[in-house]
Amino acid sequence: MDAELFPRGRTEIAPGAVHVPDWLDAARQRRLLDACRTWARPPAGLRTVRTPGGGTMTARQVCLGRHWYPYGYARTAVDGDGAPVKPFPDWLGELGRSAVTDALGPAEATEPYDIALINFYDADARMGMHRDSDEKSDAPVVSLSLGDTCVFRFGNTGSRARPYTDVELRSGDLFVFGGASRQAYHGVPRVHAGTAPPELGLTGRLNVTLRVSGFGTG
Repeated sequence: MDAELFPRGRTEIAPGAVHVPDWLDAARQRRLLDACRTWARPPAGLRTVRTPGGGTMTARQVCLGRHWYPYGYARTAVDGDGAPVKPFPDWLGELGRSAVTDALGPAEATEPYDIALINFYDADARMGMHRDSDEKSDAPVVSLSLGDTCVFRFGNTGSRARPYTDVELRSGDLFVFGGASRQAYHGVPRVHAGTAPPELGLTGRLNVTLRVSGFGTG
């Protein structure tokens, strides 16, 4: 949007949870999108995630560094084609540390990022309220948005119910949550189809989520 009635600025949604609009400029968005398209190809590419109860997630996913499946991590795509997970690149880790520094300050960016979960949302995809609790580290989670605008629902640490805050995340936006908000429930109840920047060339939404596993090198 070229002109904002109320310009978007950095907002602390909850203690340790910060939204930074337009953090990725157009060039960095294109670079990240190109990388995501490469990572999404087989082997260990984009897949549909199936839950233990037999359901499926509507957002499709590809992982870097370690493969997430409900509810753990593996070195191979155990619920996909079984191939070794793609490596987590150093430049993506540096991007994560820079994001934490800009959102929360340098004191919070002390651990190296080593896992990425990349979710693709088409117009009908959603993500239910959940916590990112399968890591051993409590380092902040970094969330980067590309493509269509979504409603990101950020809740509390006690339950999936209210209180929660709905935040509009657009292409290029950064959301970081750590500290007291690291185990907060969050989800995506809606994607606004057709709102991606035309010059990006993306139909749908990509969410690149960076985490510190805490698993060491073993």
